[in-house]
Amino acid sequence: MSAALTAHARKVEVVGRALAVNRPDRADPLGTLAALGGFEIAGLAGVVLGAAARRVAVVTDGFIASAGALAAVRLAPRAANALLASHRSVEAGHRAVLQELGKKPLLDLELRLGEGTGAALALHLVEAAVRVLDEMATFDGGGVTDSGR
Repeated sequence: MSAALTAHARKVEVVGRALAVNRPDRADPLGTLAALGGFEIAGLAGVVLGAAARRVAVVTDGFIASAGALAAVRLAPRAANALLASHRSVEAGHRAVLQELGKKPLLDLELRLGEGTGAALALHLVEAAVRVLDEMATFDGGGVTDSGR
């Protein structure tokens, strides 16, 4: 058995055991987060909630960051309005989380690098979009008319 298959089988076993031991209630997002999330995912959920409360956009990265964002959205559904999905990683769970969030990723480069790489790349797209909105001339500002000629 390859190392990748062994690691995947171990992850499946750990998640299965965590579900069996903790028996989270899908209707209780805070209880589910406490039972399965760990400090990292809970912290990420808190960042999303705090940013959303202040109307600050959050660019999520991969699977773990998106899982934290999903926990936040389960706690406060309007927090989804603050989220931008930077990319879709190759992890199957990430696709499912993005679908649950209703987010289409800005990039789909089959990344598996971690360390915020997808978000770092996507920030350039976000910055470019903001600059277009802020700096591009409008038809009115540019004196463009529809004179029919």
